[in-house]
Amino acid sequence: MSLFKSKTFLNILGFCAAAGIANASAAQESTNNVASNTDWYVFQEDAPAKQCWLVSKPKETLNTDSSGRPKEVRRGEILLFVTYMPSNKVSAQISFAGGYPFAPDSEVDLKIGAQNYSLFIEGETAWALTSEDDTKIVNAMKRGAEATLTGRSARGTVTKDTFSLLGFTASNEEAAKRCAG
Repeated sequence: MSLFKSKTFLNILGFCAAAGIANASAAQESTNNVASNTDWYVFQEDAPAKQCWLVSKPKETLNTDSSGRPKEVRRGEILLFVTYMPSNKVSAQISFAGGYPFAPDSEVDLKIGAQNYSLFIEGETAWALTSEDDTKIVNAMKRGAEATLTGRSARGTVTKDTFSLLGFTASNEEAAKRCAG
């Protein structure tokens, strides 16, 4: 099944674009894919309020136990987003859907080249701490080749998801243009 035909994928797209709603069951669906550039896809919704987002899924995923041994686990959709919602003054907000509940009081580590960032977690989603961090991360993504996110599940599994940044800059520019306030 294609990534963009998956109902779970569409629910998570709506979920992350819906201003931080932490419950995927409250998510909306979107099939309005308006652009794609290599490994990144752009979506736009105009109602109830205009919002645009770009999204990618990982090229590589590694799940390990606390000793670092590979571990087979079941995860939901794993997706990295940048969201624009002009009516809420949201511009280039980073979020990561890990496909599992993160360990309470943990963080997700994001590495782009030599730069490291910490994302705060709520349920199955992680976000940058501030809008300034969002800007720094987006700028690093424009210059980078890949982004690696490492998190820990409530069950202790360490996950490492690597996303290609090929097509990121063009997709980000498209989303920003479509949702210019």
